[in-house]
Amino acid sequence: MAGSSFGNQFRITTWGESHGKGLGVVIDGCPAGLSLSEEDIQKYLDRRKPGVSQYVTKRKESDTAKIMSGVFEGRTTGTPISIMVLNEDQRSTDYSDIEMFYRPGHADYTFDSKYGFRDYRGGGRSSGRETIARVAAGAVAAKILKELGIEITAYTQCIGGIGIDYSRFDIEERDRNPFSVPDKEVAVSIENKAKETIENLDSLGGIIECVVKGMPAGIGEPVFDKLDAQLSKAVMSIGATKGIEIGDGFMVAETTGSENNDEFYNDNGHIAKRTNHSGGVLGGISDGSDIIFRTAIKPTPSISSLQSTVSRNGDEMQVCIKGRHDPVIVPRAVVVVETMTACTILDLLMANMTSRMDYLKKVYDK
Repeated sequence: MAGSSFGNQFRITTWGESHGKGLGVVIDGCPAGLSLSEEDIQKYLDRRKPGVSQYVTKRKESDTAKIMSGVFEGRTTGTPISIMVLNEDQRSTDYSDIEMFYRPGHADYTFDSKYGFRDYRGGGRSSGRETIARVAAGAVAAKILKELGIEITAYTQCIGGIGIDYSRFDIEERDRNPFSVPDKEVAVSIENKAKETIENLDSLGGIIECVVKGMPAGIGEPVFDKLDAQLSKAVMSIGATKGIEIGDGFMVAETTGSENNDEFYNDNGHIAKRTNHSGGVLGGISDGSDIIFRTAIKPTPSISSLQSTVSRNGDEMQVCIKGRHDPVIVPRAVVVVETMTACTILDLLMANMTSRMDYLKKVYDK
């Protein structure tokens, strides 16, 4: 299987299956000298851990991170960092009945079409559990970025069409409710809708918003490796995502140039913008303002209500999906969006170090 690696200078390769012995990631390109512990990684993994509320899968996993290489006496050595998480609560028998049919909304049919064989135990590599490895790698990237003054914050913007009121925005509230919503009142409304949806044997989708603060201008390669293109690739590679918009996104189609352009001004010797319709990216390169984007997360396709499908032989049939699934996947995807963004930003920052002679001279000129 190709395509399990992401990034160039800061390169991550994920491995493992949902119901295998474990999952993990190998990080290549992390600079030596970074203070790094398993606790640094664990706090991110705990944000996507299953079994923490009635609105996510009941699978019980500690998702404990183990650093296997690349760290000595609390600091990175510059060699590849390997991080592993063991699976502890596999119930492969929960999925034995789906071996011979294709679940609606899943990758069962497409995997079979590509390989002629699939790991039906929870979806194998197509399972959302693969994101453990991404989060572990992104925790390392986020720590590097924080030392550079760059912070990334993602949160639920809406679930089931119920969106936050920005006048009540409180990022600390995000970690107090089961939906990762930075709005206490909206969290209550979402909870009521989620309960009703679960009773109806259905699931909900939503939107995650992500903001990058402290981003310097000039990051991103102007052709194929544009900052917004790389962010889109990173986010769209997350299994449940179906769309991304940066800045004003699709709303720009309804505006004029005079409305959409961000005017520049001199802010005490610093070039700034009066607005941020661009979402912090111009020509594929960061413009120094906050990077803002949103991504659409589809409803969990594994639902308990009756659905029509076909068997591997093409026979039509009706099924109810069993097993332990997330009625609302959005809250656990928040940290995945956040950490994939961190990997993307760091990789492009590293690439930018060779874009100008004066950057090289800062390191090598004696």
